[in-house]
Amino acid sequence: MSQLPPIQAVAFDLDGIMFNTEHVFFLSGDALLQRRGKKMTPDILRGMMGRRAHEGFEHLTQFLDKPEDPLELWEESQEIFRSLLDQHLKPMEGLFELLDFLEELDIPKGVATSSPRPYLESLLSRFDIIHRFPISLTAEDVTHGKPHPEIYLTAAEKMGVSPKNMLVLEDSETGTRSGVAAGAYVVSIPHEFSNYGDFSSAKFVAERLTDERILSLLAENRG
Repeated sequence: MSQLPPIQAVAFDLDGIMFNTEHVFFLSGDALLQRRGKKMTPDILRGMMGRRAHEGFEHLTQFLDKPEDPLELWEESQEIFRSLLDQHLKPMEGLFELLDFLEELDIPKGVATSSPRPYLESLLSRFDIIHRFPISLTAEDVTHGKPHPEIYLTAAEKMGVSPKNMLVLEDSETGTRSGVAAGAYVVSIPHEFSNYGDFSSAKFVAERLTDERILSLLAENRG
C-alpha cells in the first residue's frame, strides 16, 4: 500500500453506507408500487439508487401503467418511509467504529449524498452524529447529481484535499461511478439491494466499513 497516494480525507455516501435506509426505501417503494398493482424490482431500484429524488422517481414512473408526477410520488413515498423508520432503521455495520478510527487519526470526513439536506440532518440527528460531520453536501448543493463527479469534486475542495487523496465509500454503482469520475480512491461496499451493480471501476469491493483493507489504507497512507 505504500505506493498508493496518502488518504487525507474520507467522503461517505449516506444511504446504504451509513444507514440501512436502502432497505427501508425498498420496503416503502414496494408499498408505494403495491398501491398501483406493481412490485419493486431490482431494475426499478437500480435505476433509482444513488440519484437525487426527482431523478429517481422520474425513473420509477416509467414502470407505471399511467403517468404520475414524480414529485407527488416522492412525497407519498416519504410518508410511507417515515412510518417505517422507527421499526427498521439501523446504522450499517462498523459505522461508529470507523468514525472513531478516523477521529483518532485526525482524518477529515464528510458526507456527500444525493438526498435532501433535511433528510440528511434528520438521520444524523437520530444517532447524535451530526456534529461529527462538519462538511456535508446534499442534493441542493450541486447542479449535477451522481453519477456526475460534481459532488465528490466539491467534497474534496471543501475538505482541502486533491480528489486522488480522498477515499470515497459508496454502496451503489451510480455513486461509485461518480467518485471514480472525480478521480477519488473509491471503495464500494454493496449490500443486498445494490450488489447487482457493476463495481469494476472501484479500487476494491468490501463487505463492511471496518474491512481490514480500509483500515490499513487509512492507517498506512496517512500523509
